[in-house]
Amino acid sequence: MGFKKLLASLGAGGASVETVLSEENVVPGGVVQGEVRIQGGSVDQQIEGLSVGLQARVEVESGDQEYKQDIEFTKVRLGGAFEAKAGAVHVVPFGLEIPWETPVTAIDGQILRGMHIGVTTELEIARAVDSGDLDPINVHPLPAQKAILDAFIQLGFRFKSADMERGHIRGTRQRLPFYQEIEFFAPQQYRGLNQVELTFIADEREMDVVLEMDKKPGLFTEGSDSYRSFQVGHHDYQGTDWAGYLNQWLADVGGRRNWF
Repeated sequence: MGFKKLLASLGAGGASVETVLSEENVVPGGVVQGEVRIQGGSVDQQIEGLSVGLQARVEVESGDQEYKQDIEFTKVRLGGAFEAKAGAVHVVPFGLEIPWETPVTAIDGQILRGMHIGVTTELEIARAVDSGDLDPINVHPLPAQKAILDAFIQLGFRFKSADMERGHIRGTRQRLPFYQEIEFFAPQQYRGLNQVELTFIADEREMDVVLEMDKKPGLFTEGSDSYRSFQVGHHDYQGTDWAGYLNQWLADVGGRRNWF
């Protein structure tokens, strides 16, 4: 059970707020549940609004610069206005749906470096808004996503890093303003590849799987990127040998150096 104090005392003698998550481990399409606890201060206070949301820290490219930006990509308002009585404890339960596109942050129990996704709490009081710190959640892959990830490992790819980038991938079902890239080092048998970047973009039925393959330069050619994409259903993925399927594409692109 995660327990973090999210909001500092709201003014002298004011209320304080804590958020408790029932379970930090979730999957895309699931629900993170918890409760917000408002501890009344030394005086009665009018709470104008309370909400919880999901926030991700993403990379943004602007011209020649890159910087990090916190993006709230879902938000739920918890009831209407109420009065926080002095000394009283107000408990507000919530269930926050995890969008199907939410990036994976943990694989086989290991947290992916560079992934920052969590629950935020926002309290409106006295015409002001006080936002809390990020209370992290661990987003585990769906079974179909895990099958693709396992296939990469089976083929000898090694995890390099993961990040979230602001922008859209054309031709996909993407709705969020950012997407995830999971990067792998290519094994020796794919001599023409430096690395492969993997992106999942899911909805409730299936997902787009996008591969960006970074080709090594040849004797008379520069390095280049090659893209492939395909769709995988959440309920019919088990009938495919994904290692064999991926190997066909990867071997075609990176089986040898493009020398000329």
